[in-house]
Parts: sequence; C-alpha cells; structure tokens
Amino acid sequence: MLIHKRKIIEKIFIVLFIISLICVPLVGVNYDLTKYLPDDAPSAEALDIMEKEFTYPGMGRVLLEDVSIYEAKAIKDKIAKVDGVDMVLWCDTTTNIYGGFIDYSSITDYYKDGDAYMDITFLESDSSERTHTAVKEIEKILGDKGVLAGSAASDTMLGPTINGEVAKVMALAVVIILIILLVTTNSWFEPVLFLSVMGIAIVIGMGTNLFFGEISFMSNAVGAVLQLACSMDYSIFLLHAFTREKSNGIEPEQAMANALRQAIPSIGASGATTIVGFLALALMRFGIGPDMGFVLAKSIVCSLATVLLLMPALILRFQSLIERTEHRPFMPSFRKMGEFAYKIRVPLTIIVLLIVIPCYVGQGMADFTYGNEAITNSEGTDIHEYELKMNEKFGQSNMMLALVPKGDNVSEKALTEKLDDLSYTRTVMSLADTLPSGIPEDFLPHSLTSQLHGENWSRILINVRSAGESEQAFNYSHEIQDIVKQYYPDDKTYILGVTPATEDIKEIITADYNFVNILSLIGVALVVAITYKSIILPLVVLIPIEAAVFINTALPYIYGQRTMFLGFIIVSCVQLGATIDYSILMTGNYLDARSQGDKKEAAIRTVTQSALSILTSGFILAAAGYGLYFLTSIEAVGSLGRLIGRGALLSMFLVLFMLPACLMAFDRFIIKPNYADIKHAKLNAIHKKKLSIPKLTDLQKQRLALREQLKQNRIARIKALIARIKKLTAKTSKEEKNNEDKK
Repeated sequence: MLIHKRKIIEKIFIVLFIISLICVPLVGVNYDLTKYLPDDAPSAEALDIMEKEFTYPGMGRVLLEDVSIYEAKAIKDKIAKVDGVDMVLWCDTTTNIYGGFIDYSSITDYYKDGDAYMDITFLESDSSERTHTAVKEIEKILGDKGVLAGSAASDTMLGPTINGEVAKVMALAVVIILIILLVTTNSWFEPVLFLSVMGIAIVIGMGTNLFFGEISFMSNAVGAVLQLACSMDYSIFLLHAFTREKSNGIEPEQAMANALRQAIPSIGASGATTIVGFLALALMRFGIGPDMGFVLAKSIVCSLATVLLLMPALILRFQSLIERTEHRPFMPSFRKMGEFAYKIRVPLTIIVLLIVIPCYVGQGMADFTYGNEAITNSEGTDIHEYELKMNEKFGQSNMMLALVPKGDNVSEKALTEKLDDLSYTRTVMSLADTLPSGIPEDFLPHSLTSQLHGENWSRILINVRSAGESEQAFNYSHEIQDIVKQYYPDDKTYILGVTPATEDIKEIITADYNFVNILSLIGVALVVAITYKSIILPLVVLIPIEAAVFINTALPYIYGQRTMFLGFIIVSCVQLGATIDYSILMTGNYLDARSQGDKKEAAIRTVTQSALSILTSGFILAAAGYGLYFLTSIEAVGSLGRLIGRGALLSMFLVLFMLPACLMAFDRFIIKPNYADIKHAKLNAIHKKKLSIPKLTDLQKQRLALREQLKQNRIARIKALIARIKKLTAKTSKEEKNNEDKK
C-alpha cells in the first residue's frame, strides 16, 4: 500500500518540510538552568517569590578603561537611563565624588589607576528580550571605552554564538559523513540520497519542537547533530535490503515490498533501543532531562517515519540513477579483522574486566561543573576574556540576594551591617540601611522603594568576592544563610543567585544519575529481550556497551578534564541508546553464522559481516561528537560532544573485539538446539561407541567374513534374477509391439 501511494506520500512530506522550515525560527530557546529546577527546590521557591514581587534581575558587569572618575560618572548615568536597567552600583552610591577631596583609597573596589568598575542589575531576567535590548544599548554607550560581561551579557551572546557554531558543526558533519558514505557504499548517488532523507527528517524534527514552545540550549545545540548521527543506519539498512532483493531478479516494486518486510524488524529494534535510551532522561527530576529526552526521542521518531515512508518512494524514483552511478566497492574484506578479533578476544576481555571496576569508581570523581557558569562563561568566548580582565583588576563579583520578611526594619538594618562587615563582601544594600534615619519609607518615590521592598518581602543585595561556582562560593553562601537565620530565626528566608541555584542543581542532578542509568539499562534490555525472545541475550549485548560507558565517563577524571555533570549524565543514556545497535547487529549475525558452523568460525564470520556497518555508524557518530567538541566555544556543549565522540569509538572497538568472546562464552545459553543438531550428536555418539568396542578374535573375524560373503552372494543372485526378469519383460513388450504394427 505504501509503495502504491508513494506520490501522495512525497507530497505530504514536501508540505511537512515547508511548514517545519517556517516553524524552526519560532521555537524558543532557554539558556537558564535554574528554570529546570523542580518546584520544591529552595531556589525555585525563592524565584517564584522574586518574580511575583520584584522580578528576578539579570546581572551585568562593566569595566571602563583609561577614564577619569567624572567620565566614568557620566557613562554610569547614561547606563542607568537605559530602558530595562534597574540600578547601577558604583562608588558614587556611598561617596561624594563632587567634593573638594576624594579619598581614592576608599573606592578601590570601583575605581583605581584610571579604570572604573560597575555592577548592573536589570529589571527583568537575563533571558528577557528587554534585557537583551538593554545589553546591546549599553554596548553602544561603552563603545571602545569599556566592555560588558556578566550573566545578562552572556545570555545575549549565547543565542547567536550557539546557532552559528551548530551550523558549522552540521556543515562539517555533512562533509565527513559524505566522505564516509562515499567510501563505504557502492554508488555515488547513495550518499546524496541518504543525506537528503536525513535532512528532511531533521528539519521536521526541529520544526515540530514548536509543540514544546521552548526547548533548552542543549537540545537545540545537539538535537540535530545527534539525530543525523544516530539514525543514518536506518536508511542504509533499507537500501541494502532493497539492493539484495533486486539482485535476485525481482521487480523493483516487489523488491521494495520485500525489503520493507525484511528491514522493519531490524530498523524497529534499532530505533526502539535509541528511543528508550533517550526517554530515560525524561524521568529526571531536573527539568532539562525531560526536555532533552522528549526532543531527542521525537527526532528519532521523525527519522523512522521519514525512512520507512518517504525513502521507499525516493529509492524507486531514483533507482535508475543509483544504478548508473554504481562503482566498485572500495572497502576490503574484513576477514582478517575477524581472525584478529578471535585471537585477542581472551586477553582483551581480561584487560577490560580488570579496568572496568576502577573506571566505575573513578567516573564520579572528575572535576564537575553543574550550573550556568559552564554555559555562560566558557573559555574561548569574549565574555570569558572580559571576566578575566575584570577579575584581575577589581576581583571577582558574585551577586547574591537575600529575601527576608518585610516589616522589621531594625533586624533588616542590623543584618545588612553584619553582612557588610564580612571580609568577602564587596557591597551590601537594603532599603532599611539606605533609608536616612527618621525618614519614613512613604516619603521616598515608589520607583526606588519597590526595588528593595515588595508587598511581603524585603530584598537585600549582597555582592560577594568569589566565582559563582566554587567551593569557596558555596562556603560563603552557607555562612550568609546562617547569619540571616540568626536575625530571622522563626521566619522563612531565602538566598538566591548563581551559587545557591548551582547547589540545588548539584544536589538534584547527582541523585538523578544512578536512577536514569538503571532505568535506561532496564528499558534497553527489555527491547533486546523482546526482539530475540531471550533472557540471557540482553546481558550479553550490554556487557561491552556498559564497559565502554564506564571507561568513557572515567577518562575525564584520569585526564584531569573539567566537565559538566549534565553532559556526563546525558552521555550515559545517549551512548547506550545510540550504540547498542552495534551489539544487536553483531548478535544477529552470530546467531545466523552459528547455525552453519562451530563457535570459532561463527565469531570470525560475525566480525567479517558486521565490521563495515559498525565502522560506518561509529565513525559518523564520532565525527558528530568531536565536531561539537572542536567547533563550539560553549563548555557544556563541547564537553558533551567530546564524551559522545569518544564513547562512539570505545563502543565500536569493544563491540567488534570483545563481544565475540562474550557470545562464545554464553553460547550454550543463547543457541537453541534443533533436531538436525541432536541427530548429528547422536550419530557421533554411536560412532564413538562403535570405536570403543574391543578387538575381535581371529575365529570371530573369519565367521564375520563368511557371513558377509554369504550376504554378498545372496545380494548378487537377487540382482541377477531382477536383471533376467527385466530382460524377459522387455522382450515380451517388443513382440507385442511388433504384432500390433503388423495388424
């Protein structure tokens, strides 16, 4: 039916492609990890209060170089008037710079050696369009006099940066995949067909993200690349099945029908394991897991639908072009690789088993990052360079906000003074401390008081000398929370900012790790068990993949690489879901080969038959992963890309060279005996039993020989009698025929 309706299917996909292409720019992208905190997390509760009463402010940092203090003041006033700016914190807040004498030693946090430093808070969040517009306006005001950094500037820069870098990664991936396919296929046009089908599937996948309204920056950055790398196999399976059927002399339409029947089980099993691996992320408490899980799983569904519905129509449409562009195979036989894999199977398995336990322990000991700083402040970006310059000149700046119940101005003022006396705070600001003594709050303009006092809560701004994510910052945050509790022992209070939010993310995401790993393992194992109707096979096929995952995730600790824990948890599911296909393919080939020969030959033939498909798929996934690593400046995306690329290579190697040993070790449990095998075994047993009979005496031998001679004589007489009867019968038939002719 699909084959006969292929023209309608082509038209449907053209419409879907155009609509999806229009929808792609409309999909929102979020760069703020705090939005993915569960509702019961302290930071999430505090953010709800902040947004209701004050809005959660974006943060910025300004460095002016080679300016007088009065030039800095003029620029500061211009920045303060920009729409979207809440306040600009500078030395003129506490110092009269227009007096006859300025004590420059007292304002070194904000002005020294001709350079000025300012902290900016915005009215809306870092990701707000209003904040982005304000950032661009501030950059115009600064010109060549200064630079702007901070989370608001990073968020403004991230979108264009990631989009540009992902475009480069996709272009590089397409070129590398094209080269790989040209070498591994037998037609010059096949790679073009594969990439065209995948391109349509990717656009549909990206456009349908509009159903989610907004997706995370991680899903946006790696979704298309992973979809391309993980689902290319489906097209290859289908085209090869069609080519085999057609080579048997079957008509094209019938050959495609046969190919679909053959390919759907393998494509379905492959797609199901990948989808299950991705969907395991959807059960994380940290919201970016469901975001990535659903986006990636949907992209694989789009690929499956495109390959199974559209690709048959395109193959039939372009089959003559495929035939005209055929060329000789470039790849050699992989028989020697199979023999090599058989030789090293035992020592390699022993080595892997020895190192896998230390790797399992070491994978959780790497230098991890958890929060927004791995996204917004990555090495290689302009913002990172600006931050380094500011930190070198004026020290680090980390804005925290305390929310305390409104109404007790005495406690609020005392708390502010206590926090201001801490050695690591740059400035601490609250309305109770700023309000002149004896002046009622109602006398001040609402535009000023509303920045620090809401309907039920008071806000205290605490600028700390630390990075946003570090042990030092965590210690400062804990101490500030303890001090706040001293002044409000019976009330609910909150501390907000990059540091407290990162601590919440760390606590939640580390708890998610083991849960997601176990869930993805169970899901994939169930798919394999159902596919092969076996309980033992899931264990066998998962051994090399899980060993590769443990080694891959332990290498950041061994190499001393800094990596984001989010990428660490995601890659475990991605590597399992994307590379389990290699084990499934090898196992299927082993079962087929085992029915025709012994274990040794089956293992060698399995590697020989599977190597090309596994190498093609593995190198495509590795190219996509390392493309992300080398071409993106965002640490979170780059570290995930490196883990994906390295994981693909490790899985590919261990499946080709370790899985045969596992299959041979479990052979008796996974090979189902048939009646031919049982009969053959019985005959061998009888033969062995005959060989074990003791030697006969000479007399017994003579008797047996005489009996055999008599038997042969009887047989000879019977044969002679049969021959005589045949001769007489033939003669009689001839005479009867002659008589009939005479008549």
